Amino acid sequence: MNVVVTGIGLISSLGNLSQSWPRLLEGKTGITRQQPFSDLPVLPLGLIGHKPAFLDDLTKIALIAALEDAKLTPPLKDCGVTIGSSRSCQGLWEQMAATGIVENWLDSLPDRASVLTARLIETSAPVLAPMAACATAIWSIARGVELIKMGECDRVLAGAIETPITPLTLVGFEQMGALAKTGCYPFDRAREGLVLGEGGAILVLESEEEALSRNASIYGQILGYGFTCDADHVSAPAVDNHSAAKAVLLCLHRSKLRKDEIHYIHAHGTSTRLNDEREANLIASIFGSQVAVSSTKGATGHTLGASGALGMAFCLMALKNQLIPPCVGVNESPFQLNLTRSAINFSLQNCLCLSFGFGGQNAAIAVGKWQTDRCRLIHESTY
Repeated sequence: MNVVVTGIGLISSLGNLSQSWPRLLEGKTGITRQQPFSDLPVLPLGLIGHKPAFLDDLTKIALIAALEDAKLTPPLKDCGVTIGSSRSCQGLWEQMAATGIVENWLDSLPDRASVLTARLIETSAPVLAPMAACATAIWSIARGVELIKMGECDRVLAGAIETPITPLTLVGFEQMGALAKTGCYPFDRAREGLVLGEGGAILVLESEEEALSRNASIYGQILGYGFTCDADHVSAPAVDNHSAAKAVLLCLHRSKLRKDEIHYIHAHGTSTRLNDEREANLIASIFGSQVAVSSTKGATGHTLGASGALGMAFCLMALKNQLIPPCVGVNESPFQLNLTRSAINFSLQNCLCLSFGFGGQNAAIAVGKWQTDRCRLIHESTY
């Protein structure tokens, strides 16, 4: 059974989907230097507004946009939900701890984005909330695909939402030495660390039959995915890339794709010294130096668990528009990668999106231009 994407709801520091995509193609960034909290220094951040957002607000924005894009209207009683978050309501927890006021704490659990979505669409189908650090979004999308393939439902809302700009998150990454001082420069020689960003994306996944039955517009088809865990270190990735390579190769195998059939790779590209070097070596070892590569975190910031959802949304837009987005922030790279400095017209058929998370979480997912069997079915029915 083929699973296709019929709607995208996205929110990032660049704006919604109709704003983020053209600004990304122009090489613009939503990262600015701001002071999110009075007791913290001015930092480069991917804030959506003038102050840190709350999970509920961004979830509703992405959900409404996804449903409008897919031309769907609640209630959706039989629609599954797989929406994750690595930080969930941490900002709210910190606020409760600081004020001593605890209200509606059941609405601040890690599954909040998924449960809120389920309530808003009034579904009685499966509701899941995967958590796998920065690989959360790809896990969520994969679980959504599996629900459809297993016959649990014909439609799933899948993705991830993140509001990670909180005092504890900022101080934690600062203590690790992972935060950038001036900006985000993925795969650049002068990269200095990650920049936290808010945002996320919700994709409307449907069985091909369901999408065709209602004449839905189709962005692309989910082809396959692969997951592994290094089980090596609490935060640093394994340097031998053995486990990460296995996830990529498993994704290719499940997608029935050869290495040379991947035309664009949306890299995790956090702009940290260690991750970029490790990921560049991984990509080069499997695909060589010809495939186009970019990371969009130089434009949106690092949305942690939601980064793979943004990456998938941008891959789908790349397929739709036959345009490869640039690696915003890269100037001079020490790596043997085909990093796109500006948007490129290209005959895209298949894209690969990568995510890597703390604890050695490795995730790869392939999405392709929708190739329908409709012509074959029409031809067969003619005779």
